[in-house]
Amino acid sequence: MKRIIFNTLSLAGFVLVVSACSSDNDLMMDSQSKSNRVVSKEVSKTAMYHIRYGLLSQNGTKTLSGSYDVGSFVATNTATGESFETYGGSGLQSLPQYYDGIPAGTYTFTAMQGQGGWVGYGSVTGTVSDAQIDADGYVTVYIPIAWEE
Repeated sequence: MKRIIFNTLSLAGFVLVVSACSSDNDLMMDSQSKSNRVVSKEVSKTAMYHIRYGLLSQNGTKTLSGSYDVGSFVATNTATGESFETYGGSGLQSLPQYYDGIPAGTYTFTAMQGQGGWVGYGSVTGTVSDAQIDADGYVTVYIPIAWEE
């Protein structure tokens, strides 16, 4: 008698486990993961651009070399408000600075004042697209220096 009860309970447990593993919830999750994979493939197809930052002096000279009192460079998408920020440390940074992976769009570019507070920066608004890629493969942005001590 004990053997019959044990076999019946074992069979019931097995049926319960098998039916739990093949529920509709699992199928829904599998369906969602497929749609997530499709979305991630579409996102990966979106063009990403490499930004090279330089400075524009008060007299109009463009520079991509030297050390300047810059905290970081910031690109803010004008449509979404999303910001992409370089962070090179607490103060003096060597030019050029780079940011890899900005999607196409219109951005306001600026620089944050460095720790020394010796230079103030303006901003420039521009479109990031294939048309702005230079011979080196970058979209080069020159941030204007508004004042310096």
